[in-house]
Amino acid sequence: MHIAINGWFVGGVTAGSGQYIEHLLTHLPRQAPETRFSLLLPARTSAEIGQGRAAWPGIDVRTAPLIGLPTHAAKVWWEQITMPRLARQVGADVLWVPYWAAPWWQPLPVAVTVHDLIPRLLPAYRGGWLQRLYTALVSQTARRSAAVLTVSQASARDIVQQLGIPGERVHVVYHGSNHAEAADLDAQQLAVIRQKYSLPARFFLYLGGFDVRKNIRTTLHAYRRYLEQGGDPSVKLVIAGRLPQVDSAFTPDPQIIAAALNLLNQVHFCGFVTDEDKPALYALSTAYIFPSLYEGFGMMVLEAMGAGTPVITSAGNVANLVTINGQRKPGV
Repeated sequence: MHIAINGWFVGGVTAGSGQYIEHLLTHLPRQAPETRFSLLLPARTSAEIGQGRAAWPGIDVRTAPLIGLPTHAAKVWWEQITMPRLARQVGADVLWVPYWAAPWWQPLPVAVTVHDLIPRLLPAYRGGWLQRLYTALVSQTARRSAAVLTVSQASARDIVQQLGIPGERVHVVYHGSNHAEAADLDAQQLAVIRQKYSLPARFFLYLGGFDVRKNIRTTLHAYRRYLEQGGDPSVKLVIAGRLPQVDSAFTPDPQIIAAALNLLNQVHFCGFVTDEDKPALYALSTAYIFPSLYEGFGMMVLEAMGAGTPVITSAGNVANLVTINGQRKPGV
């Protein structure tokens, strides 16, 4: 079996799709040594792969130039024309697209990973007419694909209901944790991270982005209520992540909300946290807060649980917990 993989998001580790493909490229050859994998990359990333990112053992890297169009148009051309043509040229048996962008022209069987249907389900995420046109396109191309992979039973239900794809063509493959090493952290390592981010002795942690579905406003109001009802004020609230550059209805600035609630002395904004530092941040926290209104999977809940940290989450997330290998893990 020869599988070609669309590598558009390779190197994009700040995006969920980028982390997804990076981890799988590391582990897939070991899991399926009898399978040949060809990673299809736009030529703009080939130098990066050659320097410092080290080629993945067992992965054959193939590149093709990007057409000279604006970024979004070049991405669509890559997905719809260049990438399926390259998959055919390398003689692949199957083309796998690890994010929601299967090609319309499918000269070989296509499997596509659809992590969630946020642009269809949440009005705030539908964007302008070009974004809506793109969502309509990838909805149709997913229907044409031989198989649809997704990451939770909740997303599988959405795919069947929203896209009308028969359930037998939708396959749930759960995420593993990005931070399996959390349990191995020692006191010295934790102390280094505490000092690096100027963390208080005890704190609730929010780490999860600032777009409107992440529900940061509710987190701050809930913390205000916790204090008003006699909660221990020595337990601060740490908000991690790169803050929005502009306060808007879609990306509310938590600093402005905290100021309006008179919480600036209780809330610590620790800034961007590198991926390798996240396990320690989870482990140091009193509890992890995850009030998101919608997730395809909810990786951060799994990461916090892996670090042994209690999770405070929204009712929708609790309702969509699923059982994986006998352990309760997030399904939304």
